Amino acid sequence: MRMKDAGLYRLAVSAAALLAGLGAPTLAAAQQTPYEKINAAAASSEITTTPLRGGVVLLQGSGGNMVAMPGPDGLLMVDDGIALSKTKIEAKLHEIQPAGIKYAVNTHWHWDHTDGNAWVHDDGATIIAQANTAKHLGETIRVVEWGHTFTPLPAGARAAMLVETEKMLPYGADVLRLRAYMPSHTDGDLSAYFTKADVLLTGDTYWNGLYPFIDYVAGGSIDGMIAAANANIAMAGPNTIVVPGHGPLGDRASLIEYRDMLVAIRTNVAALKKQGRTLEQTIAAHPTAAFDAKWGQMIISPALFTTLVYRGV
Repeated sequence: MRMKDAGLYRLAVSAAALLAGLGAPTLAAAQQTPYEKINAAAASSEITTTPLRGGVVLLQGSGGNMVAMPGPDGLLMVDDGIALSKTKIEAKLHEIQPAGIKYAVNTHWHWDHTDGNAWVHDDGATIIAQANTAKHLGETIRVVEWGHTFTPLPAGARAAMLVETEKMLPYGADVLRLRAYMPSHTDGDLSAYFTKADVLLTGDTYWNGLYPFIDYVAGGSIDGMIAAANANIAMAGPNTIVVPGHGPLGDRASLIEYRDMLVAIRTNVAALKKQGRTLEQTIAAHPTAAFDAKWGQMIISPALFTTLVYRGV
């Protein structure tokens, strides 16, 4: 095991933003870490399902977005949410197909996308991930911004099938194309594209309507996020349904808007840093101001996103 620490960047996520729509935070909630708040939000949320195309179904309400598609030997899932939502997720999956889970793809290592690995493995799933994600799932990793130290998952909850660069996975009536990104959100991100349904999952390389988190502990960077955004634009066609890691469904136009936001804020922050501004002075200059009304109202605050960008320029 290797302990990793992102200790230079301790700005917390806003409690009000994290719990948007859940009412005013109690004193106990205000004392929770961001990790605990996100888990609490998942515990109180219902799991919703939205049919997309070609049998692909979106599931929301437990951390990151998930999808499931029925096949001859059970469901194929992309991401599996937070483990405390198991009962609610299983109930929705059984409505789609009551035959268990054949494959579960991890788009990256973060718990709000992989915490269900243990129970989906127990349900029969082969877990698929990029090699670095598989490695991180077996490590001890401290993410200071979330106020949590992640410990290794049980061996069965780690990936049994690895994707180094690209893999085609025929399943049911479709073929899932898995592609590894360059280091971006993390160093182990995968896209998942249902080639016949024309549905693209980007994992956390794309957050629709939210500033994204960048995991520098696990190899991410703002420049990598911009490169991944360009890769997503290149993969999306005019009719592609884009499933972001967080937020509502998107399309190619929303991917372009997201990329342009990242580029503009990077440019602003880099210019301030080049002038010799400290992190605190850069935050005070509000380099994200033009975008905060749309992108800065949930999960990642403008100050935290500025911090993350500052670190990488």
